[in-house]
Amino acid sequence: MSRTDTILALDYGGTKLSAAMIGLGERAWRALLRVQSPPQHDAQYEQATMRALAHQLLGTQTPRAIGVSFGGPVEAARGRVILSHHIPGWEDTPLREQLQAEFDAPVVVDNDANVAALGEYRFGAGRGCASLLYVTVSTGVGGGIVIGGKIYRGADALAGEIGHTICDPRGPLCVCGRRGCVEAMACGPAIARAARAMMQAEPNVPTRLRDYGETLTAADVARAANEGDALAQRVLDEAARALGFGIGTAITLLNPERVVIGGGVSKSGERWWAEVRRAARTNTLPQMRVDLVPTALGDDAPLWGAVALAEETLMSQ
Repeated sequence: MSRTDTILALDYGGTKLSAAMIGLGERAWRALLRVQSPPQHDAQYEQATMRALAHQLLGTQTPRAIGVSFGGPVEAARGRVILSHHIPGWEDTPLREQLQAEFDAPVVVDNDANVAALGEYRFGAGRGCASLLYVTVSTGVGGGIVIGGKIYRGADALAGEIGHTICDPRGPLCVCGRRGCVEAMACGPAIARAARAMMQAEPNVPTRLRDYGETLTAADVARAANEGDALAQRVLDEAARALGFGIGTAITLLNPERVVIGGGVSKSGERWWAEVRRAARTNTLPQMRVDLVPTALGDDAPLWGAVALAEETLMSQ
């Protein structure tokens, strides 16, 4: 393979895998591939599929560097995946070593929320800010913190885990084993579960959500809520309040200049946004700014952050 001026950006998401190629200093993709993951898939599927996407993009080229966004806790200094809360088989995986061996290029790996935070800071809604909190709300709820242009990772590389701050100690069980985490109440699967539970508890309340059966998703709930379905509105409002409560707690602790929210659930409409903002402000000191804005980079925020990580790696060599 011939070495080129390209950067390879990889995003291991909970429901999809994305790979993109870009030239050094460029701000438009040369190529991008995205694959939706099947239900009940595992780490072996993700690793094989991502390698195939990368080889399809590169052909005979060798990238200058590879930036990787991973949907779960990561020990960034060693490039190791700690685990995935949603995909089995990722426990203690030396992802950096595996990719370096395969593609003969320096690799940097970090948690998807950290990476997306850096992407928004460098290229998106966080440009010009001294500090930024990025929150992603999709299959799970994650957060990333950028201060002075650098990702703040914390003593155990776990800073920013806003999804596992507790907003109701008696709330539903979370994948982390505790109850009432923001993720257990505000992520996409949680919204769908809450809607099913409410329909079961209130069998005589009319709602179009009953038509979806087991295929019901958070997007279905949001669509129905925005079209006036009262039960769907209650479900969506509760999820938005839980998220806003958690964001308010984070604002009170960090006092960031801006909060950027991304992920599939953030596309739930103005009703959802209004309730998130209201709940965040209610749970924040009145003197603090509550500047909550949508992602400017959309689903590509982790990929752009991966580019930023790779560029930083090359600059430090």
